[in-house]
Amino acid sequence: MIETVRPGVSAARARVVLFDFDGTLSTIRSGWVDVMVPMMVEVLLELKTGESEAELTAIAREFVGRLTGKDTIYQMIELADQVALRGGKPLQPLAYKRMYLDLLWKKIGNRVESLRNGGAAPDDYIVPGARPLLESLKEQGLKMFLASGTDDADMKEEARLLDIARYFDGGCYGARDDYRNFSKAILIRRIIESAEASGEEFLGFGDGFVEIENIKQVGGVAVGVATAEPECLEVDEWKRSRLVRVGADFIIPNYLSLAQLRATLFPN
Repeated sequence: MIETVRPGVSAARARVVLFDFDGTLSTIRSGWVDVMVPMMVEVLLELKTGESEAELTAIAREFVGRLTGKDTIYQMIELADQVALRGGKPLQPLAYKRMYLDLLWKKIGNRVESLRNGGAAPDDYIVPGARPLLESLKEQGLKMFLASGTDDADMKEEARLLDIARYFDGGCYGARDDYRNFSKAILIRRIIESAEASGEEFLGFGDGFVEIENIKQVGGVAVGVATAEPECLEVDEWKRSRLVRVGADFIIPNYLSLAQLRATLFPN
């Protein structure tokens, strides 16, 4: 199923493709929001401001969603700001990030280990239909980039375990502690400035608010992957509404309708 949000748009001139990683290709970290938000709520509850758990959960979900697609550190910067707004003394954002990653590992560590030891097949943790799409785009001769808000070393290992790193001849780029000097927006600008592609030659796939915004800011074509994880068979309406609002040209729940997707993106 493909929803065309903006009729008449196509990627017929595309030469470069950018993919987000988590939720767009990989489901290894599926459920991360259900780790991050409760951790943040617990931190804010300790301030005893009188706000209820439900109120703080709504606040955390809003800014976590708004910053999804950016490096994880930006969500932790917002958490520190929220603590300060309530009169508390926040930890450094990197400290909050380490707390979150320790909790996340308890949820996903067994998935990574099963991929390492062969207990799980790579396609067990890939959004349905993603591999045939990657192979198709590669055969078409498009230059492909992978960019993620997950830490660089972790993302690269997970991409290797899923056997998808080999598709990205443009490179795989994850988050760094020096977050001011690298982001998806910076990567997109570098690609364009290096004359590899102009805006209309740029195609992007992502499930986060930020990468869709970045792609549209440079005049590219954006496919919003609004998949309801972990099954990835239906559209997540919350994701869809945010992706449409920020400018997604198309919405898909997965890549299973490959022929239809290709005909829509590359009509000629």
